Amino acid sequence: MTLSFNRFYARCHLLGSTVFVGAVAAAIMPIGAVAQDATTLEPIILRGSGTQTISEDNDTIVPERSVSALKTDTPLVETPRSVSVITRKEMEQRAVTDIIQATRYSSGVSTGGFGYDPRFDQIYIRGIETTVSGDFRDGLRQPVMTYGTFTTEIYTLDRVEVLKGPVSVMYGAASAAGIVNKISKLPLQEAHHEVELQYGTVGRKQAAFDFGGPIGQSNDAFYRVVGLVREGETNYDIQDDRYLLQPSFTWEPTDSTKITIYGLAQDTETAASAWTFKNDGQIYLVSDPDYDYQKIRQYQLGYKLEHDFGNGLTFRQNARVSDLDLKARYLNRMTMFSAPADPWSTAAVTDKMRAYQIDNQLQAKFETGNVSHTILAGLDYTAVNSDFAVGYGSTLPGNVGSAPTPALTGFTGNDLRQTGLYAQEQAEIGNWRFVGGLRYDWLDQTTTDKVAGTSDEREDGALSGQVGLLYLFDNGIAPYVSYGTSFVPSTELSASGAVLEPTEGRQIEVGIKYQPDGENFSLSTAVYRLVETGKPQYAGTPILVPIYENSGENTFTGFEVEGRKTFDNGISLIAAYTYTHGEITDNLDSSIIGNTPTTTPRHVASLWVNYAASEDTVIDGLSVGGGIRATSESFTSDANTGKNAGVVYLDAAISYDFGAKNPDLKGLSLSVSATNLANREEQVCNGGYCYFGQGRTVLGSLKYKW
Repeated sequence: MTLSFNRFYARCHLLGSTVFVGAVAAAIMPIGAVAQDATTLEPIILRGSGTQTISEDNDTIVPERSVSALKTDTPLVETPRSVSVITRKEMEQRAVTDIIQATRYSSGVSTGGFGYDPRFDQIYIRGIETTVSGDFRDGLRQPVMTYGTFTTEIYTLDRVEVLKGPVSVMYGAASAAGIVNKISKLPLQEAHHEVELQYGTVGRKQAAFDFGGPIGQSNDAFYRVVGLVREGETNYDIQDDRYLLQPSFTWEPTDSTKITIYGLAQDTETAASAWTFKNDGQIYLVSDPDYDYQKIRQYQLGYKLEHDFGNGLTFRQNARVSDLDLKARYLNRMTMFSAPADPWSTAAVTDKMRAYQIDNQLQAKFETGNVSHTILAGLDYTAVNSDFAVGYGSTLPGNVGSAPTPALTGFTGNDLRQTGLYAQEQAEIGNWRFVGGLRYDWLDQTTTDKVAGTSDEREDGALSGQVGLLYLFDNGIAPYVSYGTSFVPSTELSASGAVLEPTEGRQIEVGIKYQPDGENFSLSTAVYRLVETGKPQYAGTPILVPIYENSGENTFTGFEVEGRKTFDNGISLIAAYTYTHGEITDNLDSSIIGNTPTTTPRHVASLWVNYAASEDTVIDGLSVGGGIRATSESFTSDANTGKNAGVVYLDAAISYDFGAKNPDLKGLSLSVSATNLANREEQVCNGGYCYFGQGRTVLGSLKYKW
């Protein structure tokens, strides 16, 4: 969607606190429909050089491949764009518990722009949000239409891939900054069983399992079932309950045909408002935990089909239907100390959304003379609809738990239809690698005020392109240059009542990659200039209806470097540094042109070092890791009148494999991890609202594999 996450979050903040700034209508208007693009992943078994599987590439912190960057089997060192891959081994080594923790040691990524809020995966790439316009799972967008978002449990994933810069050629409507693609656990050919028990702060209790392998004695049918139950709270009395089941089934009737069917049923309860404030040195949730809740039930059912016709011709089809049902209520007790007798405002929200996605791909590999070609052509279709409702009320302080839920009074509907046609050419000429692609999308959006009985519709067409050139030296050094464009549609209304034009993005990137063949080492650097233009900006509220203009433009120039290395002595490290110079280059408020966008740190750096004891030591089975994350100061608003302080966080993890010394305990392991060891509860102000970060969390895990 064209909303920056700052504006999206500000709206959620208004809903979550029932603070009215201007007309009530501003709070109940739709957040904006997000077009999403149906895409497909490469199959589980990669057939490129080395015949390495994704599961094998996951058993390292130095991955060699990505299934997201070009949607073909292409090594990272031969991909002319910046990509960060977080493998399952890295996630287990750092004991991550959510997507934010998974990505925060990657270059180009910053997190926590709105403090601690488990409702959303707050991830910025190169200074631009991807929270609502860059959330993908298995190559398909997890859409945000009005308010509700599909939440992703980290335990259900095999890896996370961060693509930086415009990717609309392959993925349609997506943030100019890039996307975060989450790769689900799907069936493997090897039998595997895992159960895990966790306990930690604050009162977190979790049990999970992951079973899979061949069905009976079959060599062509495989299954996998992932399940999880969690109850507990997080910082600031925010609940953290989740129940899920994720089954999948793969059938390979022939060597050339494969079909995978997968599903997900998930029930989550957390806070509807994560806004916090401090009084006498103690941090409080603005809403009351006895009243506040946000319950989300989500379901996904899909399949991936692949057939190899031979002679280099392969067809793939990926389809999924997703359903979300959200119910929430909250209140505002900000005056509980200053005016304890005053009534507290209350609010209720419901959001129901369904998405249908299908993507068809035809890939052809052939040679003409000394040029090897891989051509990918695709046609995809997406349909999303949502029904959003909101209501407001008030209650007196006292027995808040029995206070009534406000009646729903505002009803909004959003519908989106998107069809995309795309083609991509990859060519190899000696050591040269060339990538070029074009895409055209047809979009039809309708926003309906179901109370007034009015609707607004817009039809758009969007052309996207990308081109990249890379030279791979024999020693593993690969300099490259690339250029790409992006678009994201909007449902914001102009003064004439028409839906605004899409936001567009463009980026030029120059970089160098280094990944010597056969070595557990990789280094990637990139310099870029990224422009996001046509951002909707609030232009007033005449006659109780907010209006917007396509006038916002931000330009980001930056440098990033990421290195990964595993040494023979058991030490491994992941290091990243990001420099971002953000500038507001167009705005309705001419006085802030030239300023830095809010909460955009100039410097972000991280280092994770891990030591795994070798077999010939007395501490065989022990693994110890520690990390440091540093973020420089940032501005509290686009006006640049105040600053958020820079901050340094410390993380640590230790684990022990009991089977290393005792074969009878093979598969049994224990780990303890701590995030934010120094308990830095830093305040972050963003566009007039202030929040606190997550305090220290400690988690213990007992795992058994067989």
